Amino acid sequence: MAPQELTTRDRPGTAERSEHVETVIIGGGQAGLATAYHLARARRDYLILDAGDRIGDSWRRRWPSLRLYSPARYDGLPGMRYPAGRNTFPTGHEFADYLEAYARRFQLRVRSGVKVKRLSHNGERYVIETDGGRIEAENVVVATGVMQRPVIPPFAAELDAEIRQLHSNDYRGPAQLREGPVLVVGAAHSGADIALELAPKHETILAGRHTGQIPFRLEGRAMLLLFPVLRFVATRVLTASTPIGRKIEPELRGHGGPLLRVRQSDLEQAGVERVLSRVVGVRGGRPLLDGGRTVEVANVVWCTGFRTDFGWIDLPIFGEDGYPVQRRGVVAASPGLYFVGLVFLHSFSSMLILGAGRDGGYVARHLVKHRSGRRVRSAG
Repeated sequence: MAPQELTTRDRPGTAERSEHVETVIIGGGQAGLATAYHLARARRDYLILDAGDRIGDSWRRRWPSLRLYSPARYDGLPGMRYPAGRNTFPTGHEFADYLEAYARRFQLRVRSGVKVKRLSHNGERYVIETDGGRIEAENVVVATGVMQRPVIPPFAAELDAEIRQLHSNDYRGPAQLREGPVLVVGAAHSGADIALELAPKHETILAGRHTGQIPFRLEGRAMLLLFPVLRFVATRVLTASTPIGRKIEPELRGHGGPLLRVRQSDLEQAGVERVLSRVVGVRGGRPLLDGGRTVEVANVVWCTGFRTDFGWIDLPIFGEDGYPVQRRGVVAASPGLYFVGLVFLHSFSSMLILGAGRDGGYVARHLVKHRSGRRVRSAG
């Protein structure tokens, strides 16, 4: 097995080099690593390209207080359980360290600090153009995840320049904000988490439609007992193969999910003002709600989600919703091209840690079965 590689910045002459790899995995998050694990076990030739300087950097960029929404017993990837108490909830930064340790333990072939600029096909192979050179491959697995392009409404540019604006993607903690009230826009779980954290230090308003909430405390005994059932539902019931799964797929891709850790009662007790109105524009430099109210605030945190960003993929494989047309990660219109880690790739679990190993395993098995690339030479 090839050891973890140096970054492109550590390898002179990379920009001039063109190379060939059987399978290129674009993205070194949990989905990409899980897929690589299965390919490595099948002794297939592969290379992970990751834009971060370190494996797990996408998690390290999240706010430090963020904790996972699943207990540690469900946070491990294939072959390596998460090293913590089964019913504890790791932070995002701790999970980043786990991903780095995972890649090291299985000596996954990762090239860090590489940004992919374009993916195309030359009639024989896929061509991956990066800021460090050109790679050709028989197969490509796109594992860039769901947090690609932060969504901020265009009218945000019309807010008074004195108002501090952040997207949840850039939020790290209360210290980033100016003194004074905060408007958190978007009331799904990220918005609720951030509003609750801000409430002790800022007058906080949380705006957006109610997305529902799970019926039990995420970290309560009842919920811990229910997790095996929820896992079954997320992986076996809410799938692209069932009527109910197909019904909720567009809802999940187009709107935020229900409140998970924070509940409506928690927001009330913390003093968060909850308004069900949407922010629809700007009046006098201030945020305007759809009921006609303007909100006097010093800060706005946009928890308005993300859009897919596949403009760098120069292949005719996308549907009207911007997502690739695929089945369980397999793109029939472009043999040898795969996706993992998307919202509802195959099931509700596909965008969660617990779905990474399952989807990655399916894609790896399909790739091995249907492609005839080179095997990895024995390390000995």
